Amino acid sequence: MFSTHQRLVAGLALLVGVSLAAQGRAVSRRDADLMKRKITAIESRTGTATRRVRTTITEQEVNAYLTYDLAPLLPSGVVEPSVAILGPGRVSGTAVVDLDRVRRERNPTSLVDPFYYLAGKVPVGVAGVLRTNAGAAQFELQSADVGGVPVPKVVLQQILTYYSRSAAWPDGISLDAPFPLPSRIQEIQVDRGQAVVVQ
Repeated sequence: MFSTHQRLVAGLALLVGVSLAAQGRAVSRRDADLMKRKITAIESRTGTATRRVRTTITEQEVNAYLTYDLAPLLPSGVVEPSVAILGPGRVSGTAVVDLDRVRRERNPTSLVDPFYYLAGKVPVGVAGVLRTNAGAAQFELQSADVGGVPVPKVVLQQILTYYSRSAAWPDGISLDAPFPLPSRIQEIQVDRGQAVVVQ
């Protein structure tokens, strides 16, 4: 079961897709460790604060953390996650997803069902706007693609539902549903290449 900080980063990864490798930047263990220290500091601020605390997290730190620390904890069938912080409020993410698992569960029988044509391990990408305010967040999907082919939101929701179901979320995560931010986070200010966590 994910801890609070793992759920926070996993949520960002699921919601927010340009790989750093494609941009010519490699992730490092140092960046992953820096991200882990920042998450620990964010989680430790659970009491009442007299002033706002701001923690800046870079795109490179998030991707290093995904690679070194979170990737082994992702559901089987989801690999190579990465995020891009595109700025102001705009984020994207990609992961290679095993669609055969989703397809088997859905058992598509109609030629109009998109899952009739989707199979194999392919990159799934999403892009949208992350809105946060007063301790809550919501992701507004702007585009989704499977293997570079645009797909409707319903297809992405089926993939997300399949891979996010757990004892805590038996119906999986809803793409449109607002969600509370953990650890007294009031908002996340997204700008190009970085996000500022405000507590």
